[in-house]
Amino acid sequence: MSVTARSSRSSSAVTVVPAAGNADALAHFAARLAFETDVSDVAADLAAGVTDIVVVDSRSRESWDQGHVQGAVHLPTALIAARARSVVPAGVTVVTYCWGPGCNGATRAALEFARLGHPVKEMLGGFEYWAREGFPVESASGVTRRPVDALTAPVSGVACAC
Repeated sequence: MSVTARSSRSSSAVTVVPAAGNADALAHFAARLAFETDVSDVAADLAAGVTDIVVVDSRSRESWDQGHVQGAVHLPTALIAARARSVVPAGVTVVTYCWGPGCNGATRAALEFARLGHPVKEMLGGFEYWAREGFPVESASGVTRRPVDALTAPVSGVACAC
């Protein structure tokens, strides 16, 4: 039986719930980009010296000491309300991150910054994808870069162009 004949007789797991209409899709995807950024875009901005973002690591001191995004500020979520004014200049966009995609710590931190009135985005992939994509990791022993993980980024050094 051909693939075409088989698919016309069975329902699709993808389309069993139809895709959203165009207006809803536009609103949804635009909203996601307003709330989220990725490690490549953050790395590009930091490398370019962009001054209207502050990258905030919301993890514990032990996690920070293990390694963090080079150029990030350490501000655990529980301390954001008390310390944000002294750490984040007015008017800049805050980019929060935590361990990785399996952790909602960056979301919790972003919520705290939003409560304080800061423009804020969550860095998708967190520290895990930052390190796996080979971006600079800072710790007390200096700055290192891990080899790029071929499952997360092109290993040839070119951008994914997404």
